[in-house]
Amino acid sequence: MPVESGSSAAARQAKQKRKSHSLSIRRTNSTEQDRSGLQRDMVEGQDSKLPLSLRSNLLDLFSQIEREFENLYIENLELRREIETLNDRLTAEGQTFEGADLAKGALKTKASHSTSQLSQKLKTTYKASTSKIVSSFKATTSRAVCQLVREYVGHRDGIWDLSITRTQPMVLGTASADHSAMLWSIETGKCLLKYMGHQGSVVLDSFCVCAASGDQTAHIWRYMVQLPTPQPVADISQTPCEDDVDFSDKDEADCEVEGPNDCPSIRVATTTLRSHQGVVIAADWLVGGKQVVTASWDRAANLYDVETSELVHSLTGHDQELTHCCTHPTQRLVVTSSRDTTFRLWDFRDPSIHSVNVFQGHTDTVTSAVFTVGDNVVSGSDDRTVKVWDLKNMRSPIATIRTDSAVNRISVSVNQKIIALPHDNRQVRLFDMSGVRLARLPRSNRQGHRRMVCCSSWCEENSTCNLFTCGFDRQAIGWNINIPVLLQEK
Repeated sequence: MPVESGSSAAARQAKQKRKSHSLSIRRTNSTEQDRSGLQRDMVEGQDSKLPLSLRSNLLDLFSQIEREFENLYIENLELRREIETLNDRLTAEGQTFEGADLAKGALKTKASHSTSQLSQKLKTTYKASTSKIVSSFKATTSRAVCQLVREYVGHRDGIWDLSITRTQPMVLGTASADHSAMLWSIETGKCLLKYMGHQGSVVLDSFCVCAASGDQTAHIWRYMVQLPTPQPVADISQTPCEDDVDFSDKDEADCEVEGPNDCPSIRVATTTLRSHQGVVIAADWLVGGKQVVTASWDRAANLYDVETSELVHSLTGHDQELTHCCTHPTQRLVVTSSRDTTFRLWDFRDPSIHSVNVFQGHTDTVTSAVFTVGDNVVSGSDDRTVKVWDLKNMRSPIATIRTDSAVNRISVSVNQKIIALPHDNRQVRLFDMSGVRLARLPRSNRQGHRRMVCCSSWCEENSTCNLFTCGFDRQAIGWNINIPVLLQEK
């Protein structure tokens, strides 16, 4: 009579267990409808301020989660039994080897190899199941709408920076590596004025215009423009701000963009601010409009008096080049960021004491740090994180946003308190102040940025475009962002 080998018996036993597992899954699924109906009746009997449709939707989602984890739990038990069976079989086979040490070594090698395979199988199953759960959540919460309204094209090189006027008339300003800065009509996309007084790449600030440059100077120039008559906005279909947009990773060929021929230009600055020994990378107006602060690659930030062009203070202390500077909208506070992985808060509220605080919350270059209307500072870094800080207690961040790409010059909306994150990977993401992701701006072959996105700026006083972005694809884009209140409070 033939004798069945130990390996054949173990394989048949494992097959029977998998069969019983599949039967148990079917029996579980057969009772799902009864259980769901019972839970729904219980929920309807409870008092809640949530609408019934929303409660039912949440109930269905949590039921899916429960079923997925129940299946994972059952499969985990079966895998453990298979591991025990495999170990018993290996132990039996190990007894046939000559010498205890040889059997022990062979058993250890086989067991470790089999265990690693089963662990990988369990990880794959878990990832697939949780991905389904996450996808179901995205399908129910992706109600934010982002619409590309207008493109501002005219620069001959990448656009480093953009800004919006803080007073009427509202115009958009862009600064480019082509040594020029341009003012645009937000409503029509027409170039209103072009400044060509710098000898290096230009970085722009608010207006009356202060433009920092690679020629180690900052220029202040006044402008007078006549806004053209607004044209009807083209009918652009609304696009959901999530992952169901066709994203392409292929770089499109650069095209030679002709600058606006009928745009008036000026070449002479009203005031020139000197004293930096390196590239001036950023500038911002201190509250009141009588002083301006500049940040440079010479590791210093300078505070100037605009009327006299005199240097009032030199803010030193950073160990490496500065990357950005920002002033508080209502108080005499300045925050500077640097490649030394820190950002510093400078306090000029008391004329006799100029205090400084150093914050070490990042592990790579801090690309920007900005104030909000309240008592918060938001910092972005090349370490792919954005952190929200409370000015009253800045020992540790109150929220941390982790992304998949380096973050460039961020901006925070005044009314909605939404953070716009421009990335090196051509994406722009929106988060709330607690770190919850709200949306991602659409990007495809037909719309969006095709190169690194350098800067973002909000303009909530304008009903047509309330967010602007610019990048190395030589264009600035105006967006209309509509974030439902329910999604923001989620």
